[in-house]
Amino acid sequence: MTTTETEEIEREVERIAEEIGQVRREIAKVIVGQEDIVEGVLVCLVAGGHALLEGVPGLGKTRLVRTLAEVLDLSFARIQFTPDLMPADIVGTTVLSEDGGSGRALEFREGPVFASLVLADEINRATPKTQSALLEVMQEGSVTVGRTTHRLSEPHFVLATQNPLEMEGTYPLPDAQLDRFLFKLAVAFPSKGDLRAIAERTTASVEATPARVLGGDRILAMRRLSRDVVVAPHLVDFAIDILESTHPGRGAALPEVSRFVQFGASPRGLQAMLLTAKTRAVMDGRFAVARDDLAWSARPSLRHRIILNFEGEAEGISTDEILGRVLGRVEEREARG
Repeated sequence: MTTTETEEIEREVERIAEEIGQVRREIAKVIVGQEDIVEGVLVCLVAGGHALLEGVPGLGKTRLVRTLAEVLDLSFARIQFTPDLMPADIVGTTVLSEDGGSGRALEFREGPVFASLVLADEINRATPKTQSALLEVMQEGSVTVGRTTHRLSEPHFVLATQNPLEMEGTYPLPDAQLDRFLFKLAVAFPSKGDLRAIAERTTASVEATPARVLGGDRILAMRRLSRDVVVAPHLVDFAIDILESTHPGRGAALPEVSRFVQFGASPRGLQAMLLTAKTRAVMDGRFAVARDDLAWSARPSLRHRIILNFEGEAEGISTDEILGRVLGRVEEREARG
């Protein structure tokens, strides 16, 4: 790489950091706190993946996605998932319509998934057939109706939400479908200070209106640049060690993993860690992945890809607890060399 090319990349990375910083500031006008969730959603969007938000009602999950749609110059659609929702309701259907003359013709009417930013609200309330239709769209980036395949425009980002407490009348996502999400983000309850700010901001006579900052072309340019970030071999090994340590029976596995885990994270989890670490580095104004980037991306990349066994479920062990111990052990081994 020549000096001129290096300088151009440095300028582009600085520009991206400034633009992402502006996006964060505009979102913060509406969303109080939840910096880690906002960071995770933005990383997923730029990386080209999809995110699953899990949290009890009233924590601002839907409001965050609406605010993101306002800040980004992207088309937006919200789908409220219910048990009677059919696949055609989200992907679209072919209808018989007048062709402008005396005859009739078959016309495809696009569903809400053709928007660039799609909110799948309470995805676990829809039947598995409807869930699969959405997840196929996420994986393939297209919709096939009959013998015709319709491509979705880029960027295309699905942000699904689910309530972890209310299980009655729901259809939990199978592990194979959860694996399709780049990140699973756990939305925590706000702190006392954040609650005070939420109360003041949402009960005032005037609500803040965020400005539009980025368009689809800039997001795609950021995505292309982040893919070019090179990860040092020892950091790739660090990520592999984390992944392997989630598998029982491996030499590096902790006793807790062997006792409570049935299956560790899939190789797609390794891909997610590396890709999002690259994206986070570029968004932070760096063209090099740091160890902290991988440590940060490990939990949202792997928490939904670890399958607990019966004992783990019975003991109430969470995958976050497992990952916390795994990260601690891997970092300890790295420090010892």
